[in-house]
Amino acid sequence: MRAHSLCIILSLGAAVYCMPASQVTNEDEGLAKSYLKSFFNLTEETGRGPRRGFRSLRRKLSEMQRFFGLHITGTLDTETIDMMKKPRCGVPDGNLARFSTFGRNLKWEKNSLTYRIENYTPDMSPSEIDDSIEKALQVWAKVTPLRFTRIYSGTADIMISFGRQAHGDYYPFDGPDGTLAHAFAPSPGIGGDAHFDDDETFTFRSNRGYVLFMVAAHEFGHSLGLSHSDDPGALMYPVYTYRNPDSFVLPRDDVNGIQSLYGSNPDKDPSGEPEAPTTPDACDSTMVLDAVTTLRGEMFFFKDSFFWRSYPQSTTPQQSLIRNFWPSAPVNIDAAYESRQSDRIYFFKGQRVWAFNGYQRVHGYPKKLSIFGLPRNVKKIDAALYDVDSGKTLFFVDNYYYSYDEARRTMDQGFPKRVDRSFSGLSGKVTAAFQYRGFSYIYSGPYMFEYSLRTKWLYRVLRNRYFLRCNNF
Repeated sequence: MRAHSLCIILSLGAAVYCMPASQVTNEDEGLAKSYLKSFFNLTEETGRGPRRGFRSLRRKLSEMQRFFGLHITGTLDTETIDMMKKPRCGVPDGNLARFSTFGRNLKWEKNSLTYRIENYTPDMSPSEIDDSIEKALQVWAKVTPLRFTRIYSGTADIMISFGRQAHGDYYPFDGPDGTLAHAFAPSPGIGGDAHFDDDETFTFRSNRGYVLFMVAAHEFGHSLGLSHSDDPGALMYPVYTYRNPDSFVLPRDDVNGIQSLYGSNPDKDPSGEPEAPTTPDACDSTMVLDAVTTLRGEMFFFKDSFFWRSYPQSTTPQQSLIRNFWPSAPVNIDAAYESRQSDRIYFFKGQRVWAFNGYQRVHGYPKKLSIFGLPRNVKKIDAALYDVDSGKTLFFVDNYYYSYDEARRTMDQGFPKRVDRSFSGLSGKVTAAFQYRGFSYIYSGPYMFEYSLRTKWLYRVLRNRYFLRCNNF
């Protein structure tokens, strides 16, 4: 970026909805070319005549799909269009990596910085705004030698203001939703300043709007010299995700990034702070997955707040936050499965179940676990496996499993049965399960057992990353 590098955070506020291909319009095609030109460096050819167009459209579409964890087709499918229509970040995505900085030594050469709040939004009380801004700055102060002092007049290092549309910096806001705020990298003049779009609804704690603390904490990362990260769990990931301000801890990727510029906090007591959360790594051979399922021919692997998505045509799975695709879904789920009978995917957590048709929540959910006819003493299930041939779903609970008839919507008689008596070699607790290309895969810890469900024969014992292909060479 040029001097006074501008960074913008926007909202990814809704799930992805799939449409029939016939609904892809000329307007959508125009949007796609504009989108790729703005965010993925698609360049326009300079020749004359009807062949004049855009170079590398297929490659740039693939780059965009790879970044957002979409099906990598290189074509303008409806899922890609839906993602392009969502509010997003104005900084190009094509060169993102795990934490990144602006380069060219764009950082503060001092550790004591001042900030000034020039005006307020009517959405919140002044005290709530003051508190949100202070706590957002402290997110970074906790892990660095940086210290922030508020001033009430004059020019501060970080000038903070709320404004609408054109607000004096040549980067106008765009009205409700879309761009939430932007900030400038450290440099003289406007460098470090953070501007918030007053056409948005900012909140103190509620998720009915945009939590000012979260938006400000992200923007101050830019004010201090960080650009965006492609780690979907990072604060500096270029999309807005609601998180509880009271329990927020700066993720490890962001800690690594800011400490690469300023070093660690010399006054920090390691025993007094929670450990920085890390984004699950597909290369972790000891990782125990929360759930695995298919969805319309693709494989989904769940861990904590994240999932990996793998398609037959893809060489590496794409990682995303669960709530960026299913905003109302739970995280840290117990189990998941796809029912071919109802064309739904079910998520289980505790004694509740959520149902989605693709990415759209089914009306009336979440519901109690008892809707499947499981005994009331079952407090949670450990895994679920849908069998295509029989139309039955197996629910694994501790050392037992139940059989549910999807067509009749009733539990089968003669269950529960012991897992170890039906599945040879499986002595540990079942942690996840799914079926793929005629074989059933039952996970126990970091291992996966490959069975024929019809014969119960065990064919292979594999590491859990057999399908969750590791990209670490």
